[in-house]
Amino acid sequence: MTPFQTIAERAALAASRVMVRKLSKVSSLEIQTKAPNDFVSEVDIACEREIFRHIQKAYPDHALLSEESGEAGNENSEYRWVIDPLDGTTNFLHELPHFATSIALMHRDDLIVGVVYDPNRNELFSAAKGKGATLNQRKIRVAQRQTLDAALLGTGIPYQHRKEVGKYMKVLSRLIEGTAGVRRAGAASLDLAYVAAGRLDGFWEFDLNVWDIAAGTLIVQEAGGMVGDLSGGFDHIETGNTLAANPALFKQMSDRIASCGIETVSF
Repeated sequence: MTPFQTIAERAALAASRVMVRKLSKVSSLEIQTKAPNDFVSEVDIACEREIFRHIQKAYPDHALLSEESGEAGNENSEYRWVIDPLDGTTNFLHELPHFATSIALMHRDDLIVGVVYDPNRNELFSAAKGKGATLNQRKIRVAQRQTLDAALLGTGIPYQHRKEVGKYMKVLSRLIEGTAGVRRAGAASLDLAYVAAGRLDGFWEFDLNVWDIAAGTLIVQEAGGMVGDLSGGFDHIETGNTLAANPALFKQMSDRIASCGIETVSF
């Protein structure tokens, strides 16, 4: 394990302790609305504060990019931590036990560490570039299914840009054909981690943010999978339109999406 990876894991575990303490007090939490159907709670902010404390103590000269605070730290650093303190805030606020902390580290434009921690199941997904991916320190690999027949897929439904649901439904109707079905769980970081662990055969979603996908991207890649955009290219970090699967299913899913006649999905 690399020193960067160690700090990311420690920070994620520290944030999880905040979540667990607050989960029994959800009804009394202070909640703000950032945008329609997009919420931030005092738990998001407290988790972020705990993550920042661990990272800045170890690496005070690094830059940070977090969902709640935006850019922080040394903006000129070649190292940038990309953080979602609580991915699945809506699930958390409804006491639906499916949410996680996501922490990635980029060196320039290169992902070098990714950690996703699910406190409900005590599952720590972790990867360092060139070192493979693990779940609770055991190696994981993407599923080896070679066709979409009976594949189980994960997705996210557009919730802020409701006018785009028609595009989404067109893609959904095409991708669900001949598969075992589609699951929408509400935390993209865990969807990607589940692809890495072989629990999902593939995943796609429109309009994600970099903090939603940075850690999960590396975990999938280190588990032998591919992550890219909906057209089969590799601009998902910039566009937010994300597709993940093993190489065979990645191609088949992108081909099906292309057959929908949706060249770009932008918001």
